[in-house]
Amino acid sequence: QVRLVESGGGLVQPGGSLRISCVASGIIFSGYDAAWYRQGPGKQREFVAFISGGGYRSYADSVKGRFTISRDSAKSTVYLQMNSLKPEDTAVYSCNLVQSTRAYWGQGTQVTVSS
Repeated sequence: QVRLVESGGGLVQPGGSLRISCVASGIIFSGYDAAWYRQGPGKQREFVAFISGGGYRSYADSVKGRFTISRDSAKSTVYLQMNSLKPEDTAVYSCNLVQSTRAYWGQGTQVTVSS
């Protein structure tokens, strides 16, 4: 059974940093592309960052230069390092793994940026 479990969310002050993680089980992790999405209060889910199995990365303009996506195949884990956080980054962050026609989602982790 495929399972994605996010962790590391929490409350952080504006300008602070946080690293969230997504651990996958039940799949051959290295064969999947991975992405982070977020959904803020009253908003639609939006793309945040992407990393391919080969390490290619892309980011939403709103987080470029502040967020870094990475992956560790030995740990079947994808990370999102978030720096210089802003109140508008407040959202539930979910990871997404995709391979061809297969796509899996985690349950999400809440990130709240507030003073």
